[in-house]
Amino acid sequence: MTRAPSSTTARETDERVADRSAYEAVIQRLSKASVDKHWEPYKDIPWEDPEFLVDQTDPRWELPGVDKLGAHPWYRSRSPETRARIGLWRLATAMKIGLQFENLLKRGLLNYAYRLPNGSPEFRYVYHETIEEGHHGMMFQEFVNRTELPVRGMPGPLSLLAQVAPWIPLISTELFFVFVLGGEDPIDHVQRKLLKDDRVRHPLEETIMRIHIAEEARHISFARHYLRNRVPRMPHYRRLMLGVASPIILGIMARIMLAPPGPMIRRFAIPRDVVTEVYLRNPAAKQEIRDSVGKTRELCTEIGLVNALTRPIWQAMGIWA
Repeated sequence: MTRAPSSTTARETDERVADRSAYEAVIQRLSKASVDKHWEPYKDIPWEDPEFLVDQTDPRWELPGVDKLGAHPWYRSRSPETRARIGLWRLATAMKIGLQFENLLKRGLLNYAYRLPNGSPEFRYVYHETIEEGHHGMMFQEFVNRTELPVRGMPGPLSLLAQVAPWIPLISTELFFVFVLGGEDPIDHVQRKLLKDDRVRHPLEETIMRIHIAEEARHISFARHYLRNRVPRMPHYRRLMLGVASPIILGIMARIMLAPPGPMIRRFAIPRDVVTEVYLRNPAAKQEIRDSVGKTRELCTEIGLVNALTRPIWQAMGIWA
């Protein structure tokens, strides 16, 4: 005779069904939002408008307060033209690294989608996100081209190592979406801070940032909901391994996204002691790195990836609150 399920088991089953239904409803809303509100770089940005043209000496390219070099006496003592070129180089490098990261992201998303079953709600949203990230890549590269600066993005060895990222979903989709947040959250954090200050920005920079923030909000939301849905149901040993790997990935990614580009330092002969003072030994710069992963750190705590064993790793990576 078949034993009736206990009330506890039935309640847990009902809760899992309810959680899954809520999760799928979020995905459907994100997919609908991608249809209702999206941008195309060659239709929605007036590249040829005289106001949008790129002049390397335009003072609006000067480094903002978010970048600690911008307030340093060495930088302030440069000519206005040099300050503008340094700021433009910094911005163009950030966009080049951004499009390289999104290239890795798109390939990883497609590897993830390749194995999804028929009827999976994630499939549609992943393709929406892939298309939007493709638009971002074109938008960023067009900006880089128009600066006419020889920016490279990621250093060669790091770029080579990064080629493993698209294959992470074949090992752990949860780890892949931690990687996604590691690349997207720091840039989103910085861009939102930039839009809150009172500095007069070049209209091309501001337009690109606003498009990127609006669409990345959906991408970040999907990654967070995916992790909230999946991680609590992972076997204990896999959750522990993810908890160990997450702060390492997040600490490395935040530094990649926020670090000053080496070619810029060499091109403008920025003294080593200035770089050390501004970026390496500056408490404010270290705080910026911690703040840039703050939302992901809160998420990891919420879903059980932070404990007595993994917390010291967060501290060692310099990203614990």
